[in-house]
Amino acid sequence: MNITYYGHSTFHVEVGETELLIDPFFDNPKTDTDPEELDPDYLLLTHGHADHIGDVDRYEGTKLVATPEVVSYCRDEYGEFEAVGGMGMNLGGTVECGDAFVTMHRADHTNGMDTDYGATGGMPAGFIISDTKPTQVADEESQTFYHAGDTGLMTEMRDVIGPHLEPDVAAVPIGDHFTMGPWQAAIAVDWLDVDYAVPIHYDTFPPIEQDPEDFAREVKAVGSDTEVRALDGDESFDLADEL
Repeated sequence: MNITYYGHSTFHVEVGETELLIDPFFDNPKTDTDPEELDPDYLLLTHGHADHIGDVDRYEGTKLVATPEVVSYCRDEYGEFEAVGGMGMNLGGTVECGDAFVTMHRADHTNGMDTDYGATGGMPAGFIISDTKPTQVADEESQTFYHAGDTGLMTEMRDVIGPHLEPDVAAVPIGDHFTMGPWQAAIAVDWLDVDYAVPIHYDTFPPIEQDPEDFAREVKAVGSDTEVRALDGDESFDLADEL
């Protein structure tokens, strides 16, 4: 599994022959990539805020993985999209996306969208992406990436996502103000018990300016042995080489 970070909360994930793009928003200071350089098979949207769907219109025709509400909004605003399951998916569900299995889990955030009628996108989400189907039997050979979306600290990380979905690497917001800050994100990492943590959703706007070294110190202070990987924009991380 190869993971590339494009700044803010935007990731490109390759699982086998399948390419997934999460929360396309390339108008951020960490990336020099033209969004049209990418040709994903699936477009995963955690929620409908503008800094997570800003470049959806560049991928018309790509299959959407999002709540039905976000799917409907994108179809109304940005053109023709095919959705997983016809109408999208919802919290707790797992869908097969080519060579990847994608599980949607809740995030603690808001999900209002920029419309004249005050539409909401349903519950915000995070995604757990794996190269094997989640079951009660642990698979030591599997590779699993958790994109937490925009979220505050929540006990589901400790009680469900960590022990049962078993991510190897987690992308967690550290920007504070709109999401967790470094100290709460460090608790999340400890609860998730991942091998690697990638800080996201920081330094894009003045209210969320953070030093990722502060996050690394908080992770160490909480007693976690998770390795913090603060990826530069356009930097890749090959999970197969790390596990």
